[in-house]
Amino acid sequence: MKINVECYAGYRGEETPRQLLFDGRAVAVIDVMDRWLAPDHRYFKLKCEDGAIYLVRHDVGSDAWELVMFNSGRVAFGAGGRAAPKAGHH
Repeated sequence: MKINVECYAGYRGEETPRQLLFDGRAVAVIDVMDRWLAPDHRYFKLKCEDGAIYLVRHDVGSDAWELVMFNSGRVAFGAGGRAAPKAGHH
């Protein structure tokens, strides 16, 4: 799902998501829980003000953002809108 993301550029010029904009609403980012690089994308695992966890992907070449996963704490949904299995603790 394509989304808009407002970012803050830190002292090193790296953009960090601060607010997600989709479905006519804005959700503030409370915490960047994790971030990692892939060959053509940057990924961010974000905890937002609504209590949900969002996994977003930034396409560096096109500067497009996409919501990859959403977890409200009750059910996680992948990009296709299907419920995704929750990881268990071993």
